[in-house]
Amino acid sequence: MGRILAIDYGRKRTGIAVTDPLRIIPGGLATVPTHTLLNFLKDYVSREPVERFVLGLPRRMDYEESETMALIRPFAVKLAQAFPSIPITYVDERFTSRMAQRAILEAGIPKMKRRDKALVDEVSAVIILQSYLDNPER
Repeated sequence: MGRILAIDYGRKRTGIAVTDPLRIIPGGLATVPTHTLLNFLKDYVSREPVERFVLGLPRRMDYEESETMALIRPFAVKLAQAFPSIPITYVDERFTSRMAQRAILEAGIPKMKRRDKALVDEVSAVIILQSYLDNPER
């Protein structure tokens, strides 16, 4: 049984979260510079079995795709080419950054650490992964 890996794709940094081997509990894995993301994933998948990729789907309030999808689509094509046997699922990622900031604040993280945008990206990926796991229609 492989893990499920979630990706909160960003222009500069990308947050990554992954489930435990039983696919029950999501946890933050890393935040990597986006230009190194594919190499990071190739290395990770060579060491750990991954059953599915979950990509955050950026939408606006009117449910239309945001302009960030112009960056995500080419990445998704490269991801599918690099890992043809691993399916990709999109999950609505609206409000994940706000939810991540709130979760970090409520966790009592010190102010200087809360300013770390990489932490927000990683927590956002965890929220995207939890959304996928909570969806009974997956």
